Order: sequence, then C-alpha cells, then structure tokens
Amino acid sequence: MKLGTLLVTGCAWLAAANIATAQPYPTKPIRIVVAYQAGQGTDTAARYLGNLLSKDLGQPVIIDNRPGAGGNLGTDLTAEAAPDGYTLTMGTNATHVLNQFLYTGIRFKPESFEPIALVGTFPMVLAVNAKSPIRSVDDMVAALKNDARSVDIATPSTTARLVVELLKDRGGLKLFHVPYKGSGGAVTDVLGGQLPLLIDTPTALRSQIASGNLRAIAVTSAALSGLVPGVKTIAEQGFPRFEVIAWNAFYAPHGTPAAILDTLNAAINKVLARPEVRQQLLDYGFDPAGGTRQQLAEFAQAERRKWEPIIKAAGLKAE
Repeated sequence: MKLGTLLVTGCAWLAAANIATAQPYPTKPIRIVVAYQAGQGTDTAARYLGNLLSKDLGQPVIIDNRPGAGGNLGTDLTAEAAPDGYTLTMGTNATHVLNQFLYTGIRFKPESFEPIALVGTFPMVLAVNAKSPIRSVDDMVAALKNDARSVDIATPSTTARLVVELLKDRGGLKLFHVPYKGSGGAVTDVLGGQLPLLIDTPTALRSQIASGNLRAIAVTSAALSGLVPGVKTIAEQGFPRFEVIAWNAFYAPHGTPAAILDTLNAAINKVLARPEVRQQLLDYGFDPAGGTRQQLAEFAQAERRKWEPIIKAAGLKAE
C-alpha cells in the first residue's frame, strides 16, 4: 500500500473515531441501580423520574433493583460499574452516609462516586396501629415507663433504626428495634398487632395513615412537615433539637466525565422544576430538591460530619 493511501486511511480512521467520541450523550439505555426492594420510596421516585428522564434524554432508562446488605449490595455494584454515564444509582442517606460508619468491610467509599443531583428530602414517621391508645410521644413515653420490659418497634431501614437509637439515647426509653427487609412486612405486623410501634417513610405509610389503619404520632424533622400534615415533631414533644432527615440523590461511578455529569444534572433539575413533577413527588412523600453537583457534595459531607460522632458514640453496628 502506498504512503498516500496509508495517510488517507489513517486520517479517515481518526475522523471516524472523533465523530464517535463526539456523539452527544446518551446514545444507549441508562441503568439506574436501586439498592432497595421494588415498591419502596427510593424505588418509587427512581421509576417516576427515570420515565421522565427517558423522554427528555431520548433513551430508555431501566430500573435495576439490587437490594441487600442495607443497600450496600446495589451501591457497590454501581461503584464498580464503568464510569461512562450508563450506570447510575439513586443513593440515600443510608447508602452514602450512614452505612460508612455502621458496616465494616464495605468496598465503596464516598469518593467512589460522583454526585449528580439531590432529588428530595423527607422526615421519618413514628406511627402506631390506629387502635392503639397512644396518640403522642408523651403517651408513648408514659407507656414505656410503666412497662418494665423493652417495647419492640419495627424498623425497615437503617434510618429508622437510627431514630430508635436516638430516642433511646436521649430519652432513656426501653425500645428494642426489630429489623425488617422492607416496609411491607413491618406495616403488616403493626397492623396485625404483633408490634406496637413503627418508624418508616411518609411514602411507605401514607396510604395506611390516610385510610385510618395507622396513626402518625410524630415526624423526625426539625419543623412541621407538609408531607405529614398536622403531625407534631419529636422535637416539640419533649426531645429538643431532635432531627433526622432522610434523602435521595443521583450518583455516578467515580471517573464519569464532567460533561456527562453536567448533562445529567441539567436534565434532572429541568424535570424537578416542573410544577406537576414537584406535586407528584410531594404526593409520593418527597420534598423536591435539585441543585448543583457541588451543593450535593457539600450536603453529603455535612451529613457525614453530623452522623459519624453520633453513631460512634452510640456504638451502633449493622446487624
């Protein structure tokens, strides 16, 4: 082959390569790993937003549920995925903050991920069977003090367990958390009278509260929450400065190009800005957020600084 032919062939190959690398993202389906069971709050938000993002980005968005080990299984799967923008995760305060201090031997770290955007925040809800005589935190405290035994409370998540431990630590309450793999079993057992108390998300409890089967007696936010109207905070019921907020956010594997992260951030913020989307997320039990990648990074870091000393002081470990 002549030198001129080689040069032409080489230039053609380089041109084709440049065109391929210059193709706008995305060019194929995007997978969102959800580290929890289908039907839970994180899964509900991921599926709803994934459908909207699919329309805006012009590619299918597939939800891949990988529950297990308190969210660590699916989160680790994402951390080890190719950093090309085609595998993301809907992270939570548990997977991206709390588990770091509760579990030993997990492979991923905060720096294993690139922040994309905060989706929403929400309080946890302390609830009882509607037939229970307990109507407030004061009632619960009185009942616990009149019972020499510890009282079981259903906890279907790491965040729910943290609420229990804080109540025990700050109020000397005799509570024993009973872990569940998901909200369904916890709600069923409280409705059936097997356990008297439950802590879960507004999303998981909304329908049972609305139907009158469960009674919400407190929320864990610092201020009243529009997600659970008319329900007082734990802080204003005898536990000053008590606050536990859960949240969801999109993350990508470390090393994902900034241009792709910026594209995803812009798409997510565009979706979250729509009034109908914000209302739907509120109906699901999320207070919509959004914002820049840097804001999410700073928010998560502040969460780690807040919870690390609390978890270590309480001696909490994963079960």
